[in-house]
Amino acid sequence: MSNIQDIKPKLGIPRAISYYNNFPFYYGFFKSLGFNIVISDKTTTKLINDGVKLVVSDTCLPIKVFAGHIINLLDKGCNTIFVPSIQSTGYKINNCSKVRGLPEIIRNIINRPFRMIEPTLDKTEGLGIKEFCFEAARQLNIKDEELIKSSMDAGWCMYNNFIEMAREGVSHKEAMENAISGKRTKKKIELVKPLSVVIMAHGYNLYDERISMNLLKKLEKMGVKAYTSLNITRQNAIDSIHRLDEIQYWANELDLTGTAAYYMLNNKVDGIIALSAFGCGPDSLMVDEIQYHAKMRNMPMLHLTIDEHTGEAGILTRLEAFVDMLSRKKRKEFQKEQPKNKAVISKINEKRVLTNI
Repeated sequence: MSNIQDIKPKLGIPRAISYYNNFPFYYGFFKSLGFNIVISDKTTTKLINDGVKLVVSDTCLPIKVFAGHIINLLDKGCNTIFVPSIQSTGYKINNCSKVRGLPEIIRNIINRPFRMIEPTLDKTEGLGIKEFCFEAARQLNIKDEELIKSSMDAGWCMYNNFIEMAREGVSHKEAMENAISGKRTKKKIELVKPLSVVIMAHGYNLYDERISMNLLKKLEKMGVKAYTSLNITRQNAIDSIHRLDEIQYWANELDLTGTAAYYMLNNKVDGIIALSAFGCGPDSLMVDEIQYHAKMRNMPMLHLTIDEHTGEAGILTRLEAFVDMLSRKKRKEFQKEQPKNKAVISKINEKRVLTNI
């Protein structure tokens, strides 16, 4: 008897771009619609090279990686693939042109037959999540409105569990795995680390271990606590942008500007690490913006740029130097506080002596 999973139609989802932030919603929605979800493999050097061969050289790394994941799904025998066009996430809150035009890019660079499911999210034009989901279902030949609505509820349930776990400190990987399997776990108790940083980065750059060169694991080994956009609320990020007298223009600005601003303005970290793809226009603007404010507040900042040629050794060297600098800075600050601490202790001891007379 064949497995029921084999009977269901397959829908491929590339492990790239919006996958890292939205996959629990996608999974819950499409699974409830009756599809067997096929995810592309984790990013590898071969997968990146497969994408690089298809696009012009000045295309940013995330798009090259996305193309490689499409090829990977096709090689797996999955011929129906989800490639959303996420135009804007709020009124005039735009994505970069390449993410906006992702379906057109893929259509023009891959000369293999497959069916592309390409709903549009464009809140500037009034096309919100509901319209996005109904369009995706229509392209999959599903017209049952009640089924679509209940599938949206299932998607939101998984997504909300994912966000809540991540905000409580559960790792991105564990929160995602638990969310799609219907589990709800709490963060494990961890030792307080001597240093902390906030990472401003797109989810697809940070949580793809091949692209980020395992940045989070490297920091953990160095005894550094890393905070990301998943650790704060959307409103926290928006308010922090406004506190800098800036405005939100880019769709991912909450992940970058808003996140870095929140931790910087509240003195919650020792430094900022920006991780961005080489040649990314929106990122360069947001990083420059935060660099200006960080300099004004004497907050150390490291900007790491990545592309398909980036070597792990170079990233590690710069990271070690930055962490070492943060350690020295913190030791100096502590030493400056020592005389004050000694004076306070001396006064306390003096009072104790007087009391005992």
